[in-house]
Amino acid sequence: MTAPADNLADIVAASMIAALPAPVTALADHIAADHGDGILAILAYGSCLREVRPDEGLIDYYVLTRDFPAVSPNPLSRWGCRLVPPNVYYAQADCAGGTYRAKYAVLPLDQFAARVSRRTVNPYFWARFAQPCAIVRVADEATRQTVLAILTDACRTAYGNFAAVAGADDRPLALWRRGFALTYATELRPESAGRADDIVSAHADYYRAITEVLRITAPAPGSSALGSTTRLAGKLLSAARLIKAAFTFQGGADYIAWKIARHSGHTIELTPWQRNHPLLAAITLLPKLLKSGAVR
Repeated sequence: MTAPADNLADIVAASMIAALPAPVTALADHIAADHGDGILAILAYGSCLREVRPDEGLIDYYVLTRDFPAVSPNPLSRWGCRLVPPNVYYAQADCAGGTYRAKYAVLPLDQFAARVSRRTVNPYFWARFAQPCAIVRVADEATRQTVLAILTDACRTAYGNFAAVAGADDRPLALWRRGFALTYATELRPESAGRADDIVSAHADYYRAITEVLRITAPAPGSSALGSTTRLAGKLLSAARLIKAAFTFQGGADYIAWKIARHSGHTIELTPWQRNHPLLAAITLLPKLLKSGAVR
């Protein structure tokens, strides 16, 4: 009989989508060609694996590299990744008669591993990768197993923090819905009130299965990382990431406006000046977004 700890890895591995849409694979190949042989793995995650067609928005990837030099040839960009990871970039490519676009984050594999562990308070990484994702490209089988172990660790971290705030309602899906909803409060994320429910409902069997294993194998939850101090620190980190992304991300101002409109319905009309000065646009837009409720 398989040990429970191994079962969790089996569940995570089984959740990965085997047959990805052609544009998701093609765009990952395009990104890999741009970054050279320093890439160890590329993960696809988020709405492109759930309800959104690849041609309807941005495909989300995480690009995991061998080290910081492989993140970027620019020393300033590498420093930015060390200080406020990850670095975020934009890519687009033609595939199957259409143009597809991506937002992709880049950071070294060992940094990714550290930031999904229970030692990391901020949920930015572990909350995302407790959700199902797909390994689109991987350097070798040893790296695949390393990535799988990291994703399994993200599940343990998220479960431990979510269980600590679940209260009397410890039903599997309720636990994950409440947990994901609380993580949104640690970011400047314009998510609708029902977003956590949408995420959990899309993979309900997955969350039931990992909860069943983790209730047996995970240590008893203590205090959660999702307190008021974490929420404030997370919002400050989100602001820093937003500013950094607008500086390094081609089409950054348009991306910010697109993201807000897609998730909240708040349309942001950009001026030519804002498009030409994305860093300053991010700074000037933020107070308006907070006041309007487009981000919380």
